[in-house]
Amino acid sequence: MFARTPRLLLRPGFPEDAPALATAIADQAIARNLATVPWPYHVRDAEAFLASPRDPVLPSLLIFERTARAPRLIGSCGLGRRPSGSVELGYWMGRAHWGQGFATEACVALVEIARALGLRQLEGSHFVDNPASGRVLEKLGFLPLGIVAPRLSCARGTEVLARLMRLQLGADQAARSEEPLAA
Repeated sequence: MFARTPRLLLRPGFPEDAPALATAIADQAIARNLATVPWPYHVRDAEAFLASPRDPVLPSLLIFERTARAPRLIGSCGLGRRPSGSVELGYWMGRAHWGQGFATEACVALVEIARALGLRQLEGSHFVDNPASGRVLEKLGFLPLGIVAPRLSCARGTEVLARLMRLQLGADQAARSEEPLAA
């Protein structure tokens, strides 16, 4: 799966992306706000991530800023299946690109992919000490579930409180599909 936005290209990662991925995420301020990213983060971690098995239906995409030259890797976003079976939206952005709307722009495209896949809802969460990530989810339409629960942060080596959120997708489409067809 690929997606293009006014400023971004979203595409699957390839083995040759490992050095750029390691450079983009090798910042403790990023890693500490992600559940599964180790710290320190090395090229071998990027290689392992890029080689890991992926759900054949749910996208895992690198985010590239489109430039006059070759696109530049600035983050990642994807959909992943939780142990409960729900689908979770996740993302990160390199520090130099915080506050510029790139995460929201990329995730809007990802939400559209989720709709195209026929998903009815997405889960999301953010560590409570990272309110900027929560604002991205809110801009996408995610609503808080009223649940704050511990979630492992590999980079911190401990559980951290996370705010759980949910986005309903296509509720109006689901209602229309249950209506009888006009004769």
